[in-house]
Amino acid sequence: KLEDGNMCKNCAAKLSPFTTDRRRTTLNEIRDHLAYREANKSEVAAFNVTRTFGDRTKVLLDEDKQKFIVTSSGRWQSENPDVMAFSQVTGCQSEIRESRTEIKRRDAQGNEVSFNPPRYDIDYDFYLTIHVNSPFFNEIEFKLNNSRIEERGSVEFREFERQANEIRRALTQVRQEARESIAAANAPKTAQTCAHCGATTTPNVNGCCEFCGGAMGG
Repeated sequence: KLEDGNMCKNCAAKLSPFTTDRRRTTLNEIRDHLAYREANKSEVAAFNVTRTFGDRTKVLLDEDKQKFIVTSSGRWQSENPDVMAFSQVTGCQSEIRESRTEIKRRDAQGNEVSFNPPRYDIDYDFYLTIHVNSPFFNEIEFKLNNSRIEERGSVEFREFERQANEIRRALTQVRQEARESIAAANAPKTAQTCAHCGATTTPNVNGCCEFCGGAMGG
């Protein structure tokens, strides 16, 4: 069900798993989304993993193309996961969510009653949210651990805490590097005097003199 029509199950299955609130989406927006998902297949085919983070759900980086994938599939090449540019990341945060189950006892009559004060069995889950600038979704949220962690501060707890921090730092770093690279590429070039031939010129894309090819300073 869409804002101005209906969508078949086949089309729904092709949408990004990170898409939410379809009821407010129009048919034209769905067509744009499906076109994006079709074009994404070539992005997946060209994706070359250079770094991997995570266990249950992985964050895969292609540092040469400055892109990343979030996937829980071991056969991600056939799943068409969304390929995102580092520069699309607007933020990244981790969260530890608690699940509380009250522990009760039986009284003299065999009835189940609460302790005084109440006691709880607390389990923990680690979630990571990557905020992105995309016309089709705003965030990528996933759980790091497979099963709930029973003890805060345990070896398992600390391992997933480490993974969350590692992924957050990595994405924050590559986002900053990508944005600095874009800013440098778009910065206006200033004329310089070539130390090799004496010509006044602006360096080419390789930082060299357009006349003699000699290396020029920044």
